[in-house]
Amino acid sequence: MRTVLLSGLATLLLAAPAWAAPDWAKVDAALGRPGVEQPDGVRRYGFPRSDLRVVLDGVSIEPSLALGSWAAFQPMGDEVMVMGDLVLTHEEVNPVMTRLLQGGYTITALHNHLLRSAPGTMYMHIAAHGDPVRLAAALRQAISASRTPISPPSLGAGAPSRLNLNSDALDELMGAEGRVNGGVLQYSIPRAERLMDGGMVTPQSMGTATAINFQPTGGGKAAITGDFVLIASEVDRVLRALRANDIEVTALHNHMLNDEPRLFFLHFWANDDAAKLARGLRSALDTMNNRKN
Repeated sequence: MRTVLLSGLATLLLAAPAWAAPDWAKVDAALGRPGVEQPDGVRRYGFPRSDLRVVLDGVSIEPSLALGSWAAFQPMGDEVMVMGDLVLTHEEVNPVMTRLLQGGYTITALHNHLLRSAPGTMYMHIAAHGDPVRLAAALRQAISASRTPISPPSLGAGAPSRLNLNSDALDELMGAEGRVNGGVLQYSIPRAERLMDGGMVTPQSMGTATAINFQPTGGGKAAITGDFVLIASEVDRVLRALRANDIEVTALHNHMLNDEPRLFFLHFWANDDAAKLARGLRSALDTMNNRKN
């Protein structure tokens, strides 16, 4: 009986229609800029807020430190699941939200990441499922309700790629390898669990990895920000580790609605000796169930 069932299943699978992959050239055209395919198969689009001049505690924030809007398109046959995070000024929030809702998106979170910054910025997390070109066009229309630059940055624009920090020493302290982007040293540290949202696997390029960014501020110091991705039992441990190392906790909240396991995102800020901050961040990372290198 088992052999018959397996044979029948094989026949059904062979007879099932082959789904075409999304036409990424059309998605790129709808969004007005090319995406970057990630190792996990997700196509990711960045919309840095290079138009904003945000200052926090005397530090001029680089877009790659804390002002990078993004959207990630995960293929599901010829459809996609979209997740993203849009950086908006206060007056941009509701015009952008209205267009997103009209375009079939769900708003999954709206909150701050930073404290005391001028101008103040909010972070709108979004989700959608469906035709990739339609969703790309709707996202572009929504973004156009803000002052976010639509055209891709010109070659050579932005902060230099050189980093005025000892990245090798910081890698050793962090237990991870960072990458330089727009004058900022960025770490992405995935969790060990299989993370899901709405029944779909959500790899790290969908925003489910802990993100830690270092922006040099001179004299071996750095401004740090980002978010720890935590399960409930880890929240208190990470809070205590950060505060014990004089790292501010600036926000604690969800980014998704139907995630399994339930995830909490903890944002932070400090401007101090980079090595000292790396040791403090590492003490928090060591309390978490992160994937081993």
